[in-house]
Amino acid sequence: MDSQNSQDLGNGAASDKLQRRYDSSFIVKQDYKNSLPDMQNSGASTIQGANVPILQVGISNFKLPLRFLTRAQEQLPLEASVTGTVSLAADFKGINMSRIMRVFYEYEERVFTPELLEEILSEYKAQIGCSRARLKLSFSYPIRKPSLRSDLSGWQYYDCAYEGIIDDLDVFTRRIHFDFIYSSACPCSADLAEHARESRNIYAVPHSQRSKARVSVQVRKGAFLSVEDLQELCLRALMTETQVMVKREDEQAFAEMNGAQLKFVEDSARLVYEQLDADARISDFQVACAHLESLHSHDAVAVINKGVERGFPGTIDDFRSLLC
Repeated sequence: MDSQNSQDLGNGAASDKLQRRYDSSFIVKQDYKNSLPDMQNSGASTIQGANVPILQVGISNFKLPLRFLTRAQEQLPLEASVTGTVSLAADFKGINMSRIMRVFYEYEERVFTPELLEEILSEYKAQIGCSRARLKLSFSYPIRKPSLRSDLSGWQYYDCAYEGIIDDLDVFTRRIHFDFIYSSACPCSADLAEHARESRNIYAVPHSQRSKARVSVQVRKGAFLSVEDLQELCLRALMTETQVMVKREDEQAFAEMNGAQLKFVEDSARLVYEQLDADARISDFQVACAHLESLHSHDAVAVINKGVERGFPGTIDDFRSLLC
């Protein structure tokens, strides 16, 4: 192509050729909009593969700033990562992916609680025409934590998620997921270290490791359970939360606390179970724990649930997601 033809093609002078340019002045009018092709609604004849229902289809990890409600009923702005999915029946080519985001953005000025997800999911069903829908909002929640014995304090961040599910009968389920990171000192290693000290006057250090408990709870209708409440339930159960600000007196206190709170991964799961089961606001729950062994080249893991029919299954797909 010579330079003149290339220039004509670029500025649209050659009307019989495609114009390779962006027209920033073009205005989309309704008749033009109506003429646009719509592959999502093209019908069953264009389906590729098996013409079967899809349980979940949508978009994941679209981010925006949202406001969350604290236990003190204050508004806390945080960045959230949102996953929204709906069901798709057989004979339908697809959904309008952008509508999932557009509907969500209609609520961006609201204060987000697990209850609000029901309203958004109902709107999904109305606008998208699905029978089931699901939303999950993931965020990192800050809580100011004091040191153990000094006068310091610092911000501890907790990975959390609000999840909402609405089924074919418009039954809504709201869940909160919460990660709690703690230290776990091995009872067996502690006893063996003391045995070496007492029997042979040998100094030995028992092993401990950074550990994580992932707590998933279903909240009873009408009850309010805050992130702060979940943090306190986990702290009451496990005691040895990792520290933010530490001076020598704090480090000594943490060593003493680990010595007083020795626990296997089985102990951790049962201790958290005990606290969650006693809270009347929680109707169902699951706890997954991982102790990232400093003795072994593998990790110790455990999962426990309340055992509610059609509730949390008591399984976890990927224990590596508990690394911390």
